[in-house]
Amino acid sequence: MSRILITLTLLCSILLVEVNSSYGQMSQGNSSSQSVNQVLQWNRTLLVIVRTAGAQPATIHPTRSYAIMHAAIYDAVNAIDKTHESYLVNLKGVTPSASQDAAAAAAAHDVLVALYPSPSFQAMLDAQLQQSLAQIPDGAAKADGIVVGQTVADGILALRSNDGSNASPIPYVFGTAPGDYQSTPPNFPKQPQFTHWSHVTPFTLERANQFRPGPPPDLTSERYATVFNQVKSLGIANSTAASADQALTGRFWNGAIQNYWNEIAQTLALERNLTTAESARLFALLNLTFADGVIAFYDAKYVYNFWRPVTAIRAADTDNNPETLPDPNWLPETTNTAPDPSYPGAHAVISAAGASVLISFFDSDHFDFTVTSEVLAGVTRSFTRISAAGEEATLSRIFAGQHFLSDLTAGQRLGRNVADFVVDNFLTPVHRKNGFKEDDESDDDK
Repeated sequence: MSRILITLTLLCSILLVEVNSSYGQMSQGNSSSQSVNQVLQWNRTLLVIVRTAGAQPATIHPTRSYAIMHAAIYDAVNAIDKTHESYLVNLKGVTPSASQDAAAAAAAHDVLVALYPSPSFQAMLDAQLQQSLAQIPDGAAKADGIVVGQTVADGILALRSNDGSNASPIPYVFGTAPGDYQSTPPNFPKQPQFTHWSHVTPFTLERANQFRPGPPPDLTSERYATVFNQVKSLGIANSTAASADQALTGRFWNGAIQNYWNEIAQTLALERNLTTAESARLFALLNLTFADGVIAFYDAKYVYNFWRPVTAIRAADTDNNPETLPDPNWLPETTNTAPDPSYPGAHAVISAAGASVLISFFDSDHFDFTVTSEVLAGVTRSFTRISAAGEEATLSRIFAGQHFLSDLTAGQRLGRNVADFVVDNFLTPVHRKNGFKEDDESDDDK
C-alpha cells in the first residue's frame, strides 16, 4: 500500500466531545490501582472474537482485522507519544498530555465495532471499553485521548474501506494434471479458500507479488522425491516413522497460526513490561507483517497451484518420478487438509515473519516462554528461543501431513522478506532536531 499519510489538525483541548452511548458516562476517578496494558487487552478481545464460531466472515481473512485494529491503536498512541513515524493517519495539534491508554482503547473499540457489527459483539465491545476507560482518571487527558482514538479509527477504516477484501472469491477450476492442486480427501472441499485474497490492497507492500518465491520442485526431480518421501512417512496418520513428540507437534500447531504468535507477543510484552507506546508499535509491526504475508502467500499459492501431499501420495504413479510410490489410502495425521494449494506453506510464512519481527523488536532471540495450543485444550509447549518456536511451528506441518519441506523453506523466505521490509520501512523512529522533527515544527504550534 502506498504510504499516503492523512494529516489532520486536532485541537483536543478545545474540542467539544459528544459522548455517545458506547462511551457512556465518564467514570469517576480511577477505579483500579492495577495498570492494565490496553494494547494487550484489546488484542485479547480480538482473539475472543475470531475464536468465536461464525464471527469472522468466511471470505475475509482475520489478519486484516488484526492489522486494521493495531494500525489504528499505533497511530492514535503515536500521535501523543510522537517518537516514531505515523503509519497512515498523522494527527497534528495533539497535546502530549492526552491519555495514550484512552486513545488505544477508543481506537480499538471503534475499529472492532465497525468490523464486527453484530449486537452481541457491540455489547461486549462497549463493556470492554467501559472497563478500559474506568481505569483512567477522568479529566482533559482522558477526554483528549478518546478523541484521538476515535479520529484515527475513522481514518484507518476509511482508508481500508475499498481495499478489495469484500470482493467475492474467484471461482476455482481444479486441475487434473500431475502436480495440479485438487480438492483433498476425505472431506473434498467444493472450493478452495481465499482465491481473491491476492487482490486485496497490501498494508505495506508495494504489490502482492513483491517477494513471490520461485516455483516448487519439478515432479521428476530428486528434490521432489526427497520431500515427497519425507512427508509420506512422517505425516501419515498414526505414523510409525514419526516420534510421539513429532506427531504431537503436528497436532499442537494445527490452528490459526497468527493467533499463536499474537499470544507469544503478549507473553514477551508482559515479560519486558512494555509501555503502551512500545506495545502499540510491537503489535502494529507484527500484524501489518502478518496481513501482508497472507496476501503474499495467497498470490504465490494461486500462481503455482501445487498439489497437497495427500493428492500427490495417492497419485504418485502419475508423476513420472521412479523414486515416488503411491499409497491410495494415505491420509494426513490431522485428517483434513487445509483447503488451498500447498506452495508456499502458510504456517511457515507467518511463523518466520512473526519470529523475525519479535527478534528484531526485542533485539534478542532468548526468552523463556510457553505456548498454548489453539486446538488441543490445555496443552502447552515451552521454548527458550523465539526462533525455536518458529522452526517447530513450521516443521510441524510435515508431521501434520499438510506440507512438503519445499513448501516450508519457500514460506520461511517469503515471511522473512516481508518482515524485513516492514521493520525497515514502517513505524521507524523520527529524526529530531532541537527536540522537534527535522521536517516539521512542533505539533503543538500547528
